[in-house]
Formats: sequence, C-alpha cells, structure tokens
Amino acid sequence: MDITFYGAVREVTGSMHLISTENDRVLLDCGMFQGRRKESEQKNRVLPIDPRIITNIVLSHAHIDHSGRIPLVTNGDFHGNIFTTRATMDASEYLLLDSAHIQESDAGYLNYKTARAFMYQQKASPRTQKVTKRELNNVKSLLKKNRNKLNVKAINDLIDKYHLEGVRSLYTTKEAQQALKFFDGYPYCHPITIGRDMVCTFYDAGHILGSAISVIRVNENGRSCAIGYTGDLGRFESPIIKDPTLVFSEEDRNLDLLIMESTYGDRFHDPVRDLRDQLKQVINDTIERGGSVVIPSFAFGRTQELVYVLHELYNAGEVPRLPVYVDSPLASNLTRVFGEHMEVYDRETHETFLDRGENPFSFEQIRFVESVEESMVVMRERKQHIIIAASGMCEAGRILHHLRYKIHNPRNTILIVGYMAAHTLGRRLLEQGEKYEESGRSGPPPMLKFLNKEYPLQARVVKLGGFSAHADKNELLHFLKESNLNIKKIALVHGEEEQSLSLAQHLKDEGLTVMVPHSGETVHIK
Repeated sequence: MDITFYGAVREVTGSMHLISTENDRVLLDCGMFQGRRKESEQKNRVLPIDPRIITNIVLSHAHIDHSGRIPLVTNGDFHGNIFTTRATMDASEYLLLDSAHIQESDAGYLNYKTARAFMYQQKASPRTQKVTKRELNNVKSLLKKNRNKLNVKAINDLIDKYHLEGVRSLYTTKEAQQALKFFDGYPYCHPITIGRDMVCTFYDAGHILGSAISVIRVNENGRSCAIGYTGDLGRFESPIIKDPTLVFSEEDRNLDLLIMESTYGDRFHDPVRDLRDQLKQVINDTIERGGSVVIPSFAFGRTQELVYVLHELYNAGEVPRLPVYVDSPLASNLTRVFGEHMEVYDRETHETFLDRGENPFSFEQIRFVESVEESMVVMRERKQHIIIAASGMCEAGRILHHLRYKIHNPRNTILIVGYMAAHTLGRRLLEQGEKYEESGRSGPPPMLKFLNKEYPLQARVVKLGGFSAHADKNELLHFLKESNLNIKKIALVHGEEEQSLSLAQHLKDEGLTVMVPHSGETVHIK
C-alpha cells in the first residue's frame, strides 16, 4: 500500500492525500489552495489525479481547504462516493455552493473590468484618448443591469467576439450541486466499507462540527495495516463541540502511519478558559473609546463560537448589550446546521443553554444579515455595535466593505480570531497592525490596499489566539501522548514548512519516527 501526498504539505491549504492499493485508490480530502490569486489559480486548475481512477473520497470536514476541489473530481467521470460524517455532509451543501458562487462572482467582476477597459479603448477619442461621460454611461448600461448587477451574457459575448483574455470559475453552481449527490453521511464510530478489503471509521476531531479523524484499515495480500488521518485537529475544552477523541476502539489503535496536521506545530495559543475574559476586555475597551468591534470570521465554526461566547457575556451582564450583526448568509445557514446536530455538543453546552431551554446561537441583540441592502445599511451604522462577517482571511466577501468603513477610525477595533494564511489580506492586516502598535502608533499609519484602493490602518488590531480551531503544539503533543494509539510512523502535513519541521524535530527528540513529506512524495507501507 502506498500513500502519496499531493496537497497541504509544507503549507496549510489544499489538503489531498491518496491511498493506493492493488485494487483501490482512495482520496483523503480534496481541498482548494488559498492565497495569491494567480498561484492558487494554477494549483487549483490541475488535478494531480485523473478522477476516473479514484475509487472513493474520504472527507475529514467541510472547510473549503479540505473540500473545495471535489466538484472538479465529480465533474470528471468520477463514479465513486464521498464518505464523511452526517454533519459534514449537511455543512458541505452550503459551503460548496458558496464557493461556486464566489468563484462565479469573482470571474464575472474580472471579466467585466476586462470588457469595460476594452470598450473604453474603442470609444476613446483618437485625439484626446478620453471617453465622454455619455459614452461611459453607454458602456455601463450595456455591461450592467439595474446599475449594480452584471450583464454576464453581454460581457461573455464581448470577450468571445473579440478574443479577450477572460476568466472562468473553477466550477459552476450547477457543478457544485451535482457534486453533492455523491455524498454519503455516517455517524462517528461506525465502520464503513470504502474499497475492496478497506474499512474506514470516523472519530471526533473536535475541530468544527462534524470534523473527523479517519482510521482506515486495509487487508492486502494477507496482511493488515492501518492509516490514521487527523484532518484538522481541534482544541481541548473549546465551546460547543466535544474534544478530540483520545480513546479509539481496539481494532483501530495500532497505526502503521498517522497523517497529522501541524498548523501550529511550534506555536502556543492562549488557554481556552481565558477566551471569555479576553473578549470581554476587548469589547469593553472599544466601547470606552466610543468605537465598534469588527471581526473577520470564518462562517463555519468560528462564527458560532463567537456568538456562543457573546451570548454568555450578555447573559452574565459582563459587557454592554450592543447590537451584534452576523453579516454572512452562509454563516446564517451554517448556524442552522449547528442547530440540527445537537448530538455532537459537549456537556457544557447542554448545561449552559440547552438544559435551560435556550438556543446558544440566538439572543435579543443578535441579527443575522441576509441581503446586500441590509448589509449596506449596517456598514453605515454610526451607533456602536459588533460586526461578525466573512471571509475569515479577509480575501473576499462582506468583511472587506466593513473594513472599508471602519479601518480609518482609531476608536474601532479589528479583532483577529483565526489563522491568517500567508499572502492574504488578513495576514497583512495582522502584521501591519502589530507593527504599528509596537511602534507606539507613532508616525503615519500603514496603508493597506484592497478593493482597488489604499486605506490607512488606524483602527486598533487585536488578536485573540485562543479562538483558533486548530490544536497548538501542546495540544498536538497531548493528543499523541494521551490517546491510546500505538503509532509506528507520523507524517506531518497541513503546516507552513517551519511549523512542520519544528514539530518534527521535537517528536524525533522524543524518540518518534517522523517525516515531513514534499508534494508528490510517496510512502510505502509494507
């Protein structure tokens, strides 16, 4: 049996690993690369494996960096199934459709700019090289409907007719909908046949709702072997969902190889128990300055944790009850998915809310913003408030417009509550904000470019590391030491190179056999 590592090796996005036997090829995750547009585009377009030879896919959880390229597989003559947990199957419906919508919207906007620039050039005066206001309006009326909506057909027709360099989405909404038909959801601790003489069992990974550690047992040529895959491993004592599994069934304990994430392989989070007090401090400090709190947040997992903790603080009267806006239709839908899977909630959630007849994600001051029109009203809100908006890394979505309105005001706080990958606006925001604070906020503020314009970063930038959904170094070590797994070899993935290498060295010093694979590298299990 061979394991080939194709994605999220020495980096944190694009998870994809292939188990190959004489009879089957099973893919562990099929994630999308995220980061610089051009580089991500090149990586995402080309699948390293022909979909026709893939037997099945095992999906660890619904985050797009683990699931986002599934429609490329299912659109390519794939005839297998996608095995995952029930909660992940339900969440994937919203996340994959949202991914397709974002891609189509981005492609439409970029094509609009290309078509508009071409038409401006055609309409420009030969003498002045300028376009009259009337011609500008004519071009816009041709390429747009009702001022704001793009006329996609007219734009694409223009690009095709004049052979302009257009952009196309990785997949369409229709193709994402088709992909969902391949999903099969299963409960935890329930063995599933995923290939000839190949069985998979899911255990709770504690990362997000439905996230799973997969243990795959294979019988080949009269010999049995087992592979463990953590997917993304969560934190211990986080709110809402249960902790990562430490007790595995007897038949799944002995692993020939554990493929383990290492996002924070050399970093440490604030204790989970301190989160509530830290969030309370940030809110109260911002209110005292007369500002509002802007929180870029992943729609799935992080948003629900924030709402949960805010609900606790409001119930306890520890912060003023400002309006809380969750400006993400995706987050609204996924919060409903949380409400449908109470079987995976931890004991504390039952005691704090459910046993008292309360919904953890609903209270008087919260409002889920759906329409663009509502979002625009919230953007211009002058009264103090808390806004939670996607995307979590500030690469797209409504958070960009809230930042546009709030970033220049030193009374406001931009609260970072999650991992920001390299080359994202979120990472630049965090790094520049921290550097400005370290300088005592002296001199001109750093300038950040987004939405085709530069903005001064005068708002306070605060990071709360405890909200991370990924285990830190101590928690990764806790999982390895305290679980009842017997592991022959560990392959560290899903971490920037220095994080994976640092953790690998630490584990080697403790006597474990560890590797940090390169993209395309194969490990043979004898």
